[in-house]
Amino acid sequence: MFSYRHAFHAGNHADVLKHTVLIAALQHLIEKDAALTVLDTHAGAGLYRLDGDCARTSGEATHGVARLFAPAVPALAPALQSYVELVRAFNHPGDTPRVYPGSPFIVQRLLRAHDRLKLFELHPTDLRSLAGNVAQLEAGRQLAVLHEDGFAGVRKFLPPPARRALVLCDPSYEIKSDYGKVLDFATDALARFATGAYAFWYPIIPRPEAHGLPRRLRTLANQAGRGWLHATLTVKSSRITASADGEIRRPGLPASGMFLINPPFTLKAALQAALPQMVQLLAQDRHAAHTLESSGG
Repeated sequence: MFSYRHAFHAGNHADVLKHTVLIAALQHLIEKDAALTVLDTHAGAGLYRLDGDCARTSGEATHGVARLFAPAVPALAPALQSYVELVRAFNHPGDTPRVYPGSPFIVQRLLRAHDRLKLFELHPTDLRSLAGNVAQLEAGRQLAVLHEDGFAGVRKFLPPPARRALVLCDPSYEIKSDYGKVLDFATDALARFATGAYAFWYPIIPRPEAHGLPRRLRTLANQAGRGWLHATLTVKSSRITASADGEIRRPGLPASGMFLINPPFTLKAALQAALPQMVQLLAQDRHAAHTLESSGG
């Protein structure tokens, strides 16, 4: 269960989608004066080196965030522009990014002094990195790092004191049981705090659990009478191919999705402008596409 390391995948196309959605949601939520609590169930290391061994081994950031910093990139939709500006804030001006902020640092950069951020991480190596990276922020009581299972740990903070929360749930799904855990977590969280905003990332891969998860989340939201939004980004085919000499080629992650329950009402319009540009800029073959669905609840 501890084999997954996000350092190999930081800044890939799935991060572009996830963090663009996260930033757009947060920008809306912090417009209200009341305190906001953000809960991150699988925080990772917080910061990643795109010029380090892990990122260079996979090369995924080259086909992800780096493409948005290319010289010929057209004018970006506001949501994508906000994402690029936030990533740029962690790097030298004018450079292709060498440092990539994970969700903990993205959220902390946007929060106000009276907001709170709770970070959950079980992986021992990533936990040490996260604690060390977060210590540099000197955020005090605003931020807490917890060595706990995020699925279980988040529950004790729902509902939060100010009754305003955004929960980001993005396990690796390396274990098939994660799909069921996400659904169980969503069910319990809505029972505890029905008006919270919940954002679930998931990979779109040839596995029944992956295709069933958004359908089951949609059913859950509809039964609870809550609004929802579902966005997906595909950058390439998921087909496994064979070369002329018989070598099997696996495509890597071809697509991912974000499913939100109680999404900010401004998010759909933001993604309607941003998703087509993600397809244009991040496409790796002719199968690149996006979808966007929602219901008002």
